[in-house]
Amino acid sequence: MTSAEAWSDPVRLRAYRERVFAERRALRASFADPAAQQARVLRDLLDFNADTDYGRAHGFSRIRTLDDYRRAVPLQTYADLEPWIERAAAGERNVLTADRPAVFFTSSGSTGAHKKIPVTPRFMHTTFFPFYYAAWAPLIEHFPEVLDSPGAVLNLKHDPLSAPPTTASGRPHVGASQVDFGTAFGEPLSAEPGTGAPWARLPVEVAADDHVEKMYLRLRLAVESDVRCVIGINPAMVAALPHQLNLWWPRIVKEVGDGTLGGLPHGAPNPARARELEELARRHGTVRPAHVWPRIRAIFCWTTGLAALYLPRLREEFGPDVSVLPAPVAASEGPTGVALDRHPTAGSLVVNASVYEFADADADLTPDTVTLRPDELREGHDYHVVFSHVGGLYRYAVGDVVRVADHEDGVPRLEYAGRNSLSDHVGERLRDAQVIRALQRAQDATGLDLRNAACRVTHPEQGPAAYEFAVSPRTGWSQDEATRYTARLDEGLRRESADYRRVRAEGLLGAPSLHRLDPDAFLRDWQRRLESGIRPTQIKDRLFRQDPEQWDHLTAPTSS
Repeated sequence: MTSAEAWSDPVRLRAYRERVFAERRALRASFADPAAQQARVLRDLLDFNADTDYGRAHGFSRIRTLDDYRRAVPLQTYADLEPWIERAAAGERNVLTADRPAVFFTSSGSTGAHKKIPVTPRFMHTTFFPFYYAAWAPLIEHFPEVLDSPGAVLNLKHDPLSAPPTTASGRPHVGASQVDFGTAFGEPLSAEPGTGAPWARLPVEVAADDHVEKMYLRLRLAVESDVRCVIGINPAMVAALPHQLNLWWPRIVKEVGDGTLGGLPHGAPNPARARELEELARRHGTVRPAHVWPRIRAIFCWTTGLAALYLPRLREEFGPDVSVLPAPVAASEGPTGVALDRHPTAGSLVVNASVYEFADADADLTPDTVTLRPDELREGHDYHVVFSHVGGLYRYAVGDVVRVADHEDGVPRLEYAGRNSLSDHVGERLRDAQVIRALQRAQDATGLDLRNAACRVTHPEQGPAAYEFAVSPRTGWSQDEATRYTARLDEGLRRESADYRRVRAEGLLGAPSLHRLDPDAFLRDWQRRLESGIRPTQIKDRLFRQDPEQWDHLTAPTSS
């Protein structure tokens, strides 16, 4: 059965819905005793992996409690685990896990190198699949029409490969969105919405690394479908979609009319649809997803971080009644939170997936950092995320910071607050989340709209260092508005960070300045990075841009 046939099969669709809702029920049931769930997960990963090289080296068989585990295993990053992971990737058995990794997920590390995240069958079935299915429950429950036809969902992240790159041992080394979970892990229901669409597997030959052409071809096919939902996960991909429609519009319309795809014959010419599309552009003066797909109901992506600045207005480009549902708080290494209802930003801690520990986000993580249990978290506070799971990541600092939005059913609901990287030039120690909240407060206080923002620290020949912010206003700002926004931003940074407040008072850091860009500057920069060969799922919003070349690319004036 093909993917398109599977997503048209009523028996399969009924089974899929039942699995999605069953996993949500199971996760909610686990909230009745979160501490017991955490103890069970710890016991399982220790028992299962006790006889591995890592388990023997750290005395897994002697560990009985979380405190024992904390004493035996230090907090660690990917760099700490990398020697063990490389041994597993080379084909050595029983290194980190009792079962062999079937796949290694790729993820960009802080150095730009691609991590190799081991993915074992046990991890997938006990940690990954339960949260993964449950994550789709709000979408399927409240917007059931997204399953009405294979072409009802435009899944921007789905990118299957016919010949994936491999590790030295021959295991696929790919992004999670490039893995066929049904084939790799025996989960026939695991294909997510949109994977049966006509564009899911492109019907024409295109180079695996030609991400620009692949995105074009998918949009070209999608304009002839009745799309009801857009799945992006990475919100920068969703933000790029209206820009790409306008960028490629003449080519799209011509190919629809001619019945071609990438210049090759494909299906019947559709001059009627081509005329409709031409008329949309003529009537509105621009092309928006709401014009092309007037029955879109939902967008599924991360809704926090820098996206919090632009998603409210971006949503309007997809339609006034479109809902934005938050994607899980998760990384390639594992899940943290998943939204089980229509909360706009936060997801419940997945207490049955991993052992979770947290540390104050303002503290530097070290191997012996004191950590908190989930029940010790306070609402409105930011925390580093540390998790352990049966897939071989032990007391792993994933690099994400989360904020506790509230508590629901006895567990914290968490929203992604940013990466744990610091901008620290004169002792200001600013984090992603602090700067984003200051930008948001300045935006709210002035009534001004941004499409995106970035910042760097400048070091003038005379005077103190200072932050320069590059912003893309949605509409023009007067000089007075820009001045008031910058003053509010400075106030917000002082409020968020005691260290920023101190170095400003001591004169070590000057007042921030504002560099206003045109509305499409960040979209052009995103497209440029796509053209450089980066997979679109990995082109994420970046706040701190200290690299001069990156800054120059972003702020370069348009050629027109």
